[in-house]
Amino acid sequence: MSNKQILKWASVAGVGLLAATAVRRARLMRIVPRELRSALLMVPLTFSPSLVAILRRVTAVAPASKMPAGMRMTEHWSTGDQDRPPVRIVVLERAARSVNRPVMLWMHGGGYVIGTPEQDIALLTKLLARLDIVIVSVDYRLAPEHPFPAPLDDCHTALEWLTEHASELAIDTARVAVGGQSAGGGLAAALVQRAVDAGPVSPVFQLLVYPMLDNATTAVADHGDTGLFGWTPESNYFGWTSYLGGDPTTKDHAVYSVPASRIDLCALPPAWIGVGTLDLFHDEDAAYGERLRQAGVSCTTHITEGGYHGFDILKPNTVATERFHDSMVAALKAGLAIE
Repeated sequence: MSNKQILKWASVAGVGLLAATAVRRARLMRIVPRELRSALLMVPLTFSPSLVAILRRVTAVAPASKMPAGMRMTEHWSTGDQDRPPVRIVVLERAARSVNRPVMLWMHGGGYVIGTPEQDIALLTKLLARLDIVIVSVDYRLAPEHPFPAPLDDCHTALEWLTEHASELAIDTARVAVGGQSAGGGLAAALVQRAVDAGPVSPVFQLLVYPMLDNATTAVADHGDTGLFGWTPESNYFGWTSYLGGDPTTKDHAVYSVPASRIDLCALPPAWIGVGTLDLFHDEDAAYGERLRQAGVSCTTHITEGGYHGFDILKPNTVATERFHDSMVAALKAGLAIE
């Protein structure tokens, strides 16, 4: 067979494989509620070193997001020392400042391996439109180049920074919430645990948006209908391996590296946990919420039927997303005692 014929048959085989994948994904899509379906779900993505490199390059050249009218974003840096490098910190707030405002420290998602604070501007400005708070977002170091504890250390540094700059930020350090999305939700949960144990302040609320809490999920063989869209079991294995710096299926990991591994939850602040039934993190998130309640901690677990990982990002203008965000805002308003 000539090289030309080989290329021809390879092309035919490639097209056939793509067609078969498309048919399979279309069949799987039937389990997703119609309003949450997106053409992007037809493309299965698995995180790997090469994909992470591509996504980081795309993020680096992407145009800067514009802040809505009446809001502003400023960039700051913490003071580094020989033990910790400086951390970039982004502050989002209303342009018309009030005083003594509550504050939320926020961690972006990205599987511990990608992401920047700017990626969450759409969500965070929606919160600012409804709540007069200050949002401090952390540009933490990323794995695998910087595994645990580096990302969590950076988040802790940002918490220290906001307490040290409370006067210039016009915030009330007695009303500090910690929140995050996906891997950022995992960091948020871990930071709350560490702050309760070691300060510098004890957060009064935690907002965990489909958080990445438990490495034990990487050892589960059958995930049912979860993890088919968005964040897959293969990506989860890669993310946890990168963050923990080794085999994520083992149980012996450092304190604060795996939030779900903490035994005593009774001293933690009230929480809101949001997740969809098709999200790979559904079971671990629901379990963490139940454990909080059993420990006497007030916790609202908002479950979106048919919601996959990141559904509110892909489909922002849907009833399901509106309800998801309404529940989030109501919980944050109550948790921060906003009138």
